[in-house]
Amino acid sequence: MPKQTRLILKIDLTNRAFEFQELPEDISFFFVGGRGLGAYYAIKEIPPHLDPLSPENLLVFLPGILAGTPAPGFSKWMVVAKSPLTGTYARSVCGGRLGAAMRFIGLDGVVIRGKATTPLYVVLKNREVLFLEAEDLWGLDTFETQERLKKRHGSKISVATIGPAGEKGVLFSAIIHERRAAARLGVGAVMGAKNLKALVIDPKEGTPPPIHNKEAFSKLVHEHSKAIKDHPRRIRLQQLGTTFMTMQMHELGIFPVKNFQKGCLSGVDKIGADAFNKLKVKDYGCYGCTTRCGNVFRAQGSPYGGTESEGPEYETIFSFGGEIYNNNPNLIIFADYLCDKLGLDTISTGVTIGFVMELYEKGIVTKTELDGLEARWGDPEFVVKMIYKIAFREGVGELFSKGTKKASELIGRGSEYYAMQVKGLELPGYEPRAAKAHGLGYAVSNIGASHMYGYVRQEISGLKEPREVDRLANEGKGDIVAWNQIKKAIEEVGILCNFADTNIDQRLIADLYLEATGIPEYSDQNFLWDVGHRIVCTERLFNIREGFSKDEDILPKRFLTEPLKNAGPSSGSYYKSFQKLLQEYYQAMGFDEEGRPKSDLLTRLSLGSILGSEINRLLHISG
Repeated sequence: MPKQTRLILKIDLTNRAFEFQELPEDISFFFVGGRGLGAYYAIKEIPPHLDPLSPENLLVFLPGILAGTPAPGFSKWMVVAKSPLTGTYARSVCGGRLGAAMRFIGLDGVVIRGKATTPLYVVLKNREVLFLEAEDLWGLDTFETQERLKKRHGSKISVATIGPAGEKGVLFSAIIHERRAAARLGVGAVMGAKNLKALVIDPKEGTPPPIHNKEAFSKLVHEHSKAIKDHPRRIRLQQLGTTFMTMQMHELGIFPVKNFQKGCLSGVDKIGADAFNKLKVKDYGCYGCTTRCGNVFRAQGSPYGGTESEGPEYETIFSFGGEIYNNNPNLIIFADYLCDKLGLDTISTGVTIGFVMELYEKGIVTKTELDGLEARWGDPEFVVKMIYKIAFREGVGELFSKGTKKASELIGRGSEYYAMQVKGLELPGYEPRAAKAHGLGYAVSNIGASHMYGYVRQEISGLKEPREVDRLANEGKGDIVAWNQIKKAIEEVGILCNFADTNIDQRLIADLYLEATGIPEYSDQNFLWDVGHRIVCTERLFNIREGFSKDEDILPKRFLTEPLKNAGPSSGSYYKSFQKLLQEYYQAMGFDEEGRPKSDLLTRLSLGSILGSEINRLLHISG
């Protein structure tokens, strides 16, 4: 195994101290990079059972091992922590240029702990770490903060910042970079709790990351670029972003409407790709991107005219469209803009507002309880006021800033039934009853209801690998969910964008990892499969340690008892044998019937030796 010098920067905000540490060779070898390192640091260095908003929680910024290289689509980055929204392991992914910037200054990760006594921001440039006062930035929105910091430190810097929502501790607040978001699971609240306004990386004096075999790597990059260049999926993403998915999902009955009550939105074509394309003003791409899926739209007409948003992408079209029964694209653009500006996750924000609307419709909450507001379906005034109330935790926004799970527990009165969440994380824009493996993926995901923890493209877009799947079938799905989760984990040591994997295979990814690092085992797809499996298992062990069990691997009761309504070819579908699907997944992953990794699996993946025998004793792993 060739010697590699890979650096992790550890920052202690409490003492304004830092240390560069060389990443241990065995950890580098077995977890590779990116998400793998995040899982390792989470379980090894986040103390058990802590309050996620306490200083002891980690906030880990991670690029992938190919970030900053010419490989297209590999420069995303992620944040890892213990989630204040769910209490689970959290990993939140973002695009832009920050991942490449981290690699340009020679870092494979930045591990932040502690809490500053007063607001500050941290600047990284080469081996220099600056702790600078942020009193003048505290309270600014994410756009103002980035603009001010670029005037102060130069236009080439990369900034990851929180807005008012993160400062106020909204449990689904985001970290914003440019107009991209590490949005899910409340990583912005963790950053705010540390009194950290921004992380600034200045790469201008840095150098590109080293590549073991430049000639071979360049040939692979050319092969990758050629494979995706003229592919219809890449062209469509460049032209339309993911707006095209709205009509596609609606026709299949997968587009959720009215807080997942049904699958039909009147006038849905008004928020389809053609409608948004008329509002497009330019596009945007992350570092080294050949797809440039970031469409920028400008709202028209009063009162939103002139507002621009990079997006909305499909998930935001769902969350501020079908979810709240709205077909006005201008409202969606404005809501997306507000969430990015204030630092909110658009999925959780929209689904939370949809939850409030259904509670109001059912008479569970009243106008008086909502600060005198009427939560009527699609009402733009209510939507905008609730975004502000949530972001600043004002009035009823204090309650709903906690997310649907915690809010429903406080409200009671049967409201829990209408909270569309798994493990506390709000569902994204795919109706589980119309894509049952996709829904199973929500249930067993270690971060809660995320479509990107193991996207089941077999059901959503007809992927035939490893086999075709009937999306409405009630069994025979567990292995597909396991396959997608492991595959995604392999890609996220990269960190490969979901839109840059078009028309490429696992062999190409393995060869890119090999030629970049010089580690021969990385060319072995079986070895990499174990890496992906190891990452998913480590994240699951983290959750088990925190008290999660099989009981949390479940979907909201609506999907298990209510046949889907008004959803075209998916009408009448619901989960008839969810527990059977769950056991299929456990078996495919090598878990016991309670969803715990078996001891022989831990041995095969070397997790017992890496994480220590204490893990086995603490978790009572079965044989």
